[in-house]
Amino acid sequence: MRIVIAEDLYLLREGMVRLVEAYGHRVVATAATGPETLDALLRWRPDVSVIDVRMPPTQSDEGLRAALAARSELPGLPVLILSQHVEQLYARELLADGAGGIGYFLKESVFDADQFIDALKRVADGGTAMDPAVIGKLLSAGTSNRRLDRLTERERSVLALMAEGLSNQAIAGRLFLSESAISKYTTSIFAKLGITDDDRGNRRVLAVLAYLNKP
Repeated sequence: MRIVIAEDLYLLREGMVRLVEAYGHRVVATAATGPETLDALLRWRPDVSVIDVRMPPTQSDEGLRAALAARSELPGLPVLILSQHVEQLYARELLADGAGGIGYFLKESVFDADQFIDALKRVADGGTAMDPAVIGKLLSAGTSNRRLDRLTERERSVLALMAEGLSNQAIAGRLFLSESAISKYTTSIFAKLGITDDDRGNRRVLAVLAYLNKP
């Protein structure tokens, strides 16, 4: 994969560069500010990028804004966001276009190299890789939604794992259920939420998250 890494902390940035290169991937550019990030994304059009939310010059949401701006010009440009905190508005904005290729992880939740690389590959392939803590926050924010209230406790568990980007097979393994049982749960979830299942996992997850987080 061709990767852009945008992180203002030198040691963390260089650590990620060495990590992805150790797995046989190529870092085509690095960035330490929001403007540098946008320039790199538009110039290189990477297979996937890793972007910190808070970057110079404002140390607010420069990284995220660069990612959103790049995706507005290059729809579906794969982006994995790394953040110190769960920021609901940021996740909602990223998911709003429904184009796929989105990841959002808390830095403290990336436990090992294999997990990180797996998330990058999933996002590069147009899928989602969402931190469970981020998903929990989003689902919590949507609890006042009457349609969400229709879900059973088991269906909520399945929905949360779907939102992480897991396949039905992976969800079945996590919950110790059969894949056919998970398929029935997902069908029920979409019926209750009024969302059409187009049989493409990425769009299904994005639709659910976007729906649950309507203002």
